[in-house]
This record gives sequence, structure tokens and C-alpha cells, in this order.
Amino acid sequence: MMIKVRVIPNAKRNEIISRIGTILKINLKCATFAGATNQMLLDFLSDFFESGNDNVFLRKGARGREKTIEICDQCEERLRKMLDTIP
Repeated sequence: MMIKVRVIPNAKRNEIISRIGTILKINLKCATFAGATNQMLLDFLSDFFESGNDNVFLRKGARGREKTIEICDQCEERLRKMLDTIP
């Protein structure tokens, strides 16, 4: 399943703040958009979707705030139910 993410840096904690369809708005603690920020995002999403780190991939947007993430090894229906829990 592909989801789009809008990253907001310099947050006090890592959290998903809103959702519109499959577009997530996520606060991250990191200040820059270096590789560490992308890895922190992938780790955060793998924990949220209860998927292994090897199953969450950054497909587009490595340098920007808007990113496209692919989550594998999960049933799409299960992922949609998890997305529905986000306000």
C-alpha cells in the first residue's frame, strides 16, 4: 500500500497529527531532512503499522517534506483500518 506523508520537523515528539484519505501529517523531532530524518520516519511508521523495518520503504521525496511511503507485507484492508483510527 502506498501512502503520502507530509513531515513537519522540529516537533517536541513524533506523532501523527492528522489524516486526509491516505495522506498523513506527521510531526518529527528531527530538525533537518537528512538521511537520519528519513530513517526516523520509516522507523516511526513501521512501529505504527506494526510492520518490520524491512517492509516500509521511502519511494519518493527523500529531500523534501512530502514523501511517498510503501508498506509491504500487510493486508491492505488491515492497513486501511489502522488509517481509519487516525482523526
